[in-house]
Amino acid sequence: MNHYHRNWLFALLVLVMTGSAVASDLEKEQRWRDEVEDLIMDGESIDLMVDDRAIFSIFTEAATDSRLGMIVVHGTGIHPDWEQVVQPIRVEMAEAGWHTLSIQMPILHNDAEYEEYAAIYPEVPGRLKAAERFMKEKGVETLLIVAHSQGATMSSYFLSRNPNQVDGFIAIGMNSNQKDPNINSAESLKNINIPVLDLYGSEDLPSVLETVERRAQAGRHNARYSQQIINEANHFFDGMNDELLEAVATWSSTFE
Repeated sequence: MNHYHRNWLFALLVLVMTGSAVASDLEKEQRWRDEVEDLIMDGESIDLMVDDRAIFSIFTEAATDSRLGMIVVHGTGIHPDWEQVVQPIRVEMAEAGWHTLSIQMPILHNDAEYEEYAAIYPEVPGRLKAAERFMKEKGVETLLIVAHSQGATMSSYFLSRNPNQVDGFIAIGMNSNQKDPNINSAESLKNINIPVLDLYGSEDLPSVLETVERRAQAGRHNARYSQQIINEANHFFDGMNDELLEAVATWSSTFE
């Protein structure tokens, strides 16, 4: 039985045990939208339609005529314009010639444990596929996913089950210590064959640093998998946006 089927069986088990499906906290998604939408300085708010539901996203057009695009994916429980990692990438990479689309991912209540997120991972593919369609409709020919923290884990989950959907993947601060194999990035990396940059800081979270070798082993089959460490950077690259953006831009330049 493959990971995809196991994950859906897990979701079904949750449904049977609780009597209701576990789903993204849509009220929290709306609260985030209400809080940040009017404050967007670069880019425009758009709706991505997923199962007849409008998903908040931010599209930022490249500063130059371009066929390059990035889907930007935030971490646990936050939003598409988060000021750490997400906003700098979506704005500055547009200045560098990449169309960017930052998308609201499924989220849970503030006190949710990491493992609880497994039940809403089946919602991930629909959102990322909608983002891909949007970018292709904009004329993007080369498309990367750039994702942070649990967003990187969600993206690895998606890419392991949907090969060749995009051209490359930058995972920032991604860990792989989850007990559930469906949301363990190392398990997902074993089934990803596109170029991957596994980027993290020397002062990153223990869950990221302790699983560096596990991820490296999982990516050994992929000649286009690489790891890069940014010295003195923490999980959110506080005070080190320049170093983060340089790493992202340098690796991405090979696709230009």
